[in-house]
Amino acid sequence: MKTKILVAGATGNLGTRIVRELLKNRADVRMVVRSETSSEKIESYKALGAEVYLCNNYNAAELRMACRDVTCVVSCLAGLREVIIDAQKALLDAAVAEKVPRFIPSDFSLDFTKFHPGENRNLDWRREFHAYLDQADIRATTIFNGAFADMLTNEMPLVLVKQKMILYWGNPEFKWHFTNMDNTAAYTAQAALDPSTPRYLRIAGDLISPRTVREVASNVFGVKFRLFRPGGKRLLGFLIKVAKKFDSGKNELYPAWQGMQYMHNMIDPRAELASIDNDRYTGIRWTTVKDILTKYRAETTA
Repeated sequence: MKTKILVAGATGNLGTRIVRELLKNRADVRMVVRSETSSEKIESYKALGAEVYLCNNYNAAELRMACRDVTCVVSCLAGLREVIIDAQKALLDAAVAEKVPRFIPSDFSLDFTKFHPGENRNLDWRREFHAYLDQADIRATTIFNGAFADMLTNEMPLVLVKQKMILYWGNPEFKWHFTNMDNTAAYTAQAALDPSTPRYLRIAGDLISPRTVREVASNVFGVKFRLFRPGGKRLLGFLIKVAKKFDSGKNELYPAWQGMQYMHNMIDPRAELASIDNDRYTGIRWTTVKDILTKYRAETTA
């Protein structure tokens, strides 16, 4: 009998990847999909080989039905407080009621357990959900992957290709923590199928400093990149306060200051990893920053 995994938020960028990886590992996969999803999309999900379960606004009774006979729930939900806390609580309650053994929350970030409330709004919500999760009668596993390496050349403008510049704050030798979505999905799928996972798993496709990124970029693009340091951690913190004052961003998932907050956390010594758990599962080729930049160059010069 196959292991049955429920994936919530399965239609998102990371969720779809996790579904594909689970199916590759011969798992039975059930996707929770909003009832308003178009029939065309639903059929495309079914074509992957997954079971699609429609749910109306995280209705408790429907979620319980979705969790029935499931071995592990993987949450890839993304959104504001009403999603990360309220919707995840409803999902967790349903899993506990149906005696699902394991739950993987939608964390997929840097290790926020070392930070304090008020330092990062989006991570605060996850920390608040953890307090609820850790009281539940279910085994939980959080996967920390740092920042998504896929964002390096667009949403997280650290490698400025046109300007031939690497933007950084603070110490040029401090190592950033990146893992791409494909690696994160492959690892999460194996963790979902593993009944012996610990409370926390930490992975990294690459641990790399701004100075090393400059060397890598220079080699990949064949031109000399330079380092650009607008300031240190303290100045970045001040700019975050100013940005928040003039732009509340209450109804936005990623307002400008939220991205700045994440960078502020990434360059904090508390974000350093004492160890990583990459070797727990085999068969994953870890994607480096060099791989990301090499692919970007190929796509933009084709």
